[in-house]
Amino acid sequence: MAYTYGEQGRQGSARRVRGTDVPGAREASRPPRWELQYGLTNLASHRRTAESHFLHRARAQADRVIERRHDLRGAWFFPYPFDFKHQVHTGLTYKAPWYSGMAQGEALSLFSQLAGYAGVPAAHRARYRAAADGAFASLLLANEGDRRPWVVARDGQHQLWIHEYPIDKPGTSDYTYNGFMFAVLGLWDYYALSRNSLAEQLFDGALTTLDAYFPQLRNPGWLSNYCHTHAIPTDTYHSVHIDLLRQLSWLSGSDRFAVQSDMLTDDYPPPSLGKAGGLATLDDGTHTLFRFAENGAVTASRALTLSRPWQCTASRRARIQGRGIYLLIEDGPAAGWQVAERFPAVRLHGEWCGSDYRPARAVTFSAGVSVVCRKHPEEGTVTRTVTYPKATVVSYDRRAVIDSRKMVRLTREEVAGWWAPTDQLH
Repeated sequence: MAYTYGEQGRQGSARRVRGTDVPGAREASRPPRWELQYGLTNLASHRRTAESHFLHRARAQADRVIERRHDLRGAWFFPYPFDFKHQVHTGLTYKAPWYSGMAQGEALSLFSQLAGYAGVPAAHRARYRAAADGAFASLLLANEGDRRPWVVARDGQHQLWIHEYPIDKPGTSDYTYNGFMFAVLGLWDYYALSRNSLAEQLFDGALTTLDAYFPQLRNPGWLSNYCHTHAIPTDTYHSVHIDLLRQLSWLSGSDRFAVQSDMLTDDYPPPSLGKAGGLATLDDGTHTLFRFAENGAVTASRALTLSRPWQCTASRRARIQGRGIYLLIEDGPAAGWQVAERFPAVRLHGEWCGSDYRPARAVTFSAGVSVVCRKHPEEGTVTRTVTYPKATVVSYDRRAVIDSRKMVRLTREEVAGWWAPTDQLH
């Protein structure tokens, strides 16, 4: 399938940076992707603040990676300078130097963004363009015969993959989802810089692969898998998958990836509510409180009967394995217990798990059905009833959980800025 490309670009989208990535460190054993991620983060910070030290840091990371490159097969490869054996995923054992498609793609991102960035002097932009060209060349080299290194291959279904952990024997690589998606962002950045038709085709092919493999990535009602080969759910990378799919929806203009991002969010929403937690209300009546083992088994339960609505602090909102969304209560008679989120009887106030859509998406108001819409929680509890005499398509640009109910922010002129509950829309 062919995807169209959004015009807004990524503008240095946030990257996940390991906590061990100390700014300014120069250890030769550092994986290049850490430096590249740190460089991308600083470049994004410079776009937001215009503070010169951020651009200096971004360029320093790029320059360091360029200096350590290996010129192989007519392309630039960025070596991992240490032996590595994955402790969980069998079959991933490497002797230094080795090369990762994730690092190749992130190098392509950083070099391409710097090459097109007005804050970089023209002479240096030319240098980064040459680096981007060298990095892109590595993504044109497949695993053919005994020629090495390579990070790009087709699987048994003839789908394109960029491998974070390439293995020479066909079909034995890890098929890691997040590393692939990070590399795909590099293809977008290079295409935005160069309008190279091969980059366009690779971007399109990579999106086709991700779309085809989404059912294998996803575990309905639970965490997504880290990779295709081992199919191990991971809480560390589930939120990364959500963010990356959202970015790909922005770039491609296809809402398929927005839908997929939303599905993963509903399967396992980010569990943290921050240090302050969130205000929750339990309505009057009887509620069942639980304690769970790590696998979702109930270890204790009891009833809590309230004669009137009770407000409390929730420190966590999370999916329990094999069950629904539960709030962990921090104070009062339910302190240390979890209660199932049930709108409107058990609700967490405010907006959570928000997702923006670029371009806007669309829902349908059924003919003659009255939908009670509301303003954002920060604007109070103002509501209005919206009824269309015939089925009407209305656009929206954001989805979130508001007061424990999934809602979308409408953009159609007469209802712009109002939030409508998704369970009343199609």
